[in-house]
Amino acid sequence: MDGEILRDDQWDRLREFVPGGRKGKRGPRSDARRILDAILWLARSGARWRDLPEDRFGPYQTVKRRYYRWIEQGVFDRIFAAVSSDPDMEWIAIDATVIRAQVQAAGARPKKGGQEAQALGRSRGGFGTKIHAVVDALGLPVRFELGPGQQNDMAPAHELIDGLKAEQVLADKAYDADSFCEKIEDQGARVVIPPRRHRKLPRDYDCIAYKNRWGIEGFFAKLKQWRRIATRYDKLAVNFLGFIKLASIMLWLK
Repeated sequence: MDGEILRDDQWDRLREFVPGGRKGKRGPRSDARRILDAILWLARSGARWRDLPEDRFGPYQTVKRRYYRWIEQGVFDRIFAAVSSDPDMEWIAIDATVIRAQVQAAGARPKKGGQEAQALGRSRGGFGTKIHAVVDALGLPVRFELGPGQQNDMAPAHELIDGLKAEQVLADKAYDADSFCEKIEDQGARVVIPPRRHRKLPRDYDCIAYKNRWGIEGFFAKLKQWRRIATRYDKLAVNFLGFIKLASIMLWLK
């Protein structure tokens, strides 16, 4: 079909997790594949909802409602868990990157959670959101979390690696904390983190293995090719995170 974004083999892996697309009592329901294609188009282009080509994807209101409903139902969570169920755990890398947010991303209503639900804040780079992520030895995402732009990289680090059985954990100097290194070793992995300058007894680390941090940097670079992620427009963190999950799913299916 002309204009499709998902390949047939990709859709075959996703169809069982995507609600809709089956015939109802009043006739055929909306095409779930077309809805997913529309959301992917939006994530790639960075366009507004109302700019969705109606001739290809139908009314934007339908797509928008379905996207929010799928987030509430945990559809993207289930898909990501399924496609990322077999990561390469020779090593994992953890890091964070800041995403600039547009002005319209601010101002969520208090009843929707305010600043906490927005994951927005001001850092040296300006007003934005910080994406914390862990990737496997192939540079594919394993876990991620959002925080305000000024959040310290270490804030969610313990939770992000909790229970991950890797041979090595790679990170830059921002993660050189005794408690974090101890957690890595307690989980049976080797610490590959350069020591901070202020350490009286610098810790040895595998300089060759450390070069594998290209995986996390490469992941962030690929993530920012999705324009709806490279610049944040969504008011609520869960809606912005939905696009990150969708892009991560596509990286696993590539």
